[in-house]
Amino acid sequence: MALSSITKKLIMSISGLFLIVFLLLHMTINFLSVIDTFTGNYGAAEGLFQAGCDIMALPIVTIMVPVLAAGFLVHIIYAFILTYGNLKARGKERYAVANKTKAESWAAKNMLVLGVVVLGLVVFHLNHFWAEMQLKEWMGEHAANPYDLLNATFQHWWIVLIYIVWFIALGLHLCHGFWSAFQSIGMSNKVWEKRLMYIGYAFVAVIVLGFTATAVNAWLHVNVLC
Repeated sequence: MALSSITKKLIMSISGLFLIVFLLLHMTINFLSVIDTFTGNYGAAEGLFQAGCDIMALPIVTIMVPVLAAGFLVHIIYAFILTYGNLKARGKERYAVANKTKAESWAAKNMLVLGVVVLGLVVFHLNHFWAEMQLKEWMGEHAANPYDLLNATFQHWWIVLIYIVWFIALGLHLCHGFWSAFQSIGMSNKVWEKRLMYIGYAFVAVIVLGFTATAVNAWLHVNVLC
């Protein structure tokens, strides 16, 4: 039996909110490396970033990776399904939203494009970090030191720039996706709509600035603070 449009949007929203929680956790752990810089523990075994990576390597966290991958896959699949349905039903409208003002925003109209950019750079990111840490641990090999991996990845300014483009694209995607997800699950109304928008903007700012600070901090350690 074919799923209704409302059900598809609900699945898309729930999977998106699940990924948002992961993003916040991921950014928080990465940002610990910035805190380590100010405490003098950057690169040390007792550093907070090292502790965060150790926690992420625990078996109870590791088993969540397939769940995360499944959620990400579901989100991607339904993004294409909904976008195709919107294009087919509404012609030139590229993304269906309830509020005309929001629909006129660039991010709302280009959610799929932003999503493809984010997806491409996620693959780039997995090749840099996940493949060198969790994947090696799964294969019984010695995982890379997280600080060394940060330094090796962000030693060149152009790599930092690529990641910043990714963070901005991710932020634009989240600007619309955050309030849209809550709207789809029925939590956005006249009272909460603006509140959720401002909460979403604050969340996006934290995510983008937190990830950017991590990349720039690592570049500084290699090229300035060394």
